[in-house]
Amino acid sequence: MDKLFDVIPRTEGERIVLERLCSRDIPALEELVSDGEVYRYLPSFLAERQGGDMQQLIGRLYGECILKKETLILGIFEKPERRFCGLAELYGYKEERYSVCIGYRLSRDCWGKGIATETVRLIAEHLRTHTDIRYLNASCMTDNSASARVLEKCGFVRTERAVREDWGLAEPVYADKWQLSV
Repeated sequence: MDKLFDVIPRTEGERIVLERLCSRDIPALEELVSDGEVYRYLPSFLAERQGGDMQQLIGRLYGECILKKETLILGIFEKPERRFCGLAELYGYKEERYSVCIGYRLSRDCWGKGIATETVRLIAEHLRTHTDIRYLNASCMTDNSASARVLEKCGFVRTERAVREDWGLAEPVYADKWQLSV
């Protein structure tokens, strides 16, 4: 059984593949990052939103972020042509608690197609079968009903409601907390 950051996983579902980003993904990644509507319900401090060269970002994501056990970001790709759909992220790793948090963001043309649900299910299954992680946590802004539905469909249970959090935005953010036992 692997520890979470021992390997960069590649996992495949019925319609999507979750895998490491590479140079050929940069144009699609830049398009995702430039869409304010995609990031409407997300923190301002996400790695890809910090500006700078995307090639350097990819190097940092699979270098120091993995070594420091800070974050693991995988591209979400639709099969069979490997069309970029968005990003899946694992962060907030607590080795002593066997827990990690999940986040995801999809290009608008991928909304409402079940891709986020398949992504979360694939990650949960990967964690269950290949790591010692026992708990998958998520935070979702209270007014982000689409993301809340994804979490519910994947078996997450809401553990806290309307918790005030600092997401680096101008206005206070209220988020629900969710958890899944994997």
